Amino acid sequence: MRKVTVPEAGVSTLFGAYDDNLRQLESLLKVRIRTQGHELLVEGDAGNTAKVARLVEQLGELIEQGHSISDRDVKTAAQLVAGETDVDLRDHFLKDGQLRTAGKRRIAAKSANQRRYLEAIDQHDIVFGIGPAGTGKTYLAMAQAVSYLLAKKVSRIILARPAVEAGEKLGFLPGDLQEKVNPYLRPLYDALYDMLDVEKAEKYLERGAIEVAPLAFMRGRTLNDAFVILDEAQNTTTEQMKMFLTRLGFGSKAVVTGDVTQIDLPGGRTSGLVQAMEVVGKIDGISFVYFDERDVVRHKLVQAIVKAYDAYGSGPSTR
Repeated sequence: MRKVTVPEAGVSTLFGAYDDNLRQLESLLKVRIRTQGHELLVEGDAGNTAKVARLVEQLGELIEQGHSISDRDVKTAAQLVAGETDVDLRDHFLKDGQLRTAGKRRIAAKSANQRRYLEAIDQHDIVFGIGPAGTGKTYLAMAQAVSYLLAKKVSRIILARPAVEAGEKLGFLPGDLQEKVNPYLRPLYDALYDMLDVEKAEKYLERGAIEVAPLAFMRGRTLNDAFVILDEAQNTTTEQMKMFLTRLGFGSKAVVTGDVTQIDLPGGRTSGLVQAMEVVGKIDGISFVYFDERDVVRHKLVQAIVKAYDAYGSGPSTR
């Protein structure tokens, strides 16, 4: 058993309502926690009890120094500590750039892999984010894109998605081509409006500073001074992926996201994302970040569902 002293100023924050934060720590680290005044009595594996002590010590110091730590921050810290043995929470919460302001919403990594992802986007011009649904691949890329646009690091954002499901069915949908493909682009619009006020987002869209388009619209273009996101990349063909990666111009960044367990290409065609992992995986300047069920930030049951499907083999999409 390990005894951990909690600073008096941090008791309510670190414990959470009805000890909810402590229960999450128990679940993540497979320990048992009992409270005794301002102390925690932690039973379990020595490495995991040490992680609990590290979390309490580091967050306690931040609280005593007057930094605002929310209930959500405590849960984020718990996920970080669970996923990375030597994580320094002070670096995560205080280091410049670890907390992102994206328009109307503050964005922060909620796992070690998410933090690596944000850092990779800052440091590399092409980044692949690969993993299951709900791990923040597209959402965090969108947050970075909006931050870059607002800071004038790029002059436009381009959001692309393959419309694999369209095929022959596309002709039966009402409206012109843009109206036909808009349903497949809706998730990108949803994320965009979560980052920016609707009025501001609409102005950017009208001016062409933000463009949401099917991947096919990228052919023949050179994308300079842009932040480009390709979502659902597992559904690109090998030709489409090569076409996309060769669109990148000067002063641009590209983020490619996808889940290789959810390929919907017809006729058993090779996924462009799967091939790219082999072809460009060792090129200097291109970064690959892989997510797993520990990075899922949706309802806690989604994490269990992703893990169950991984164990079983493959199953229907959880998007």
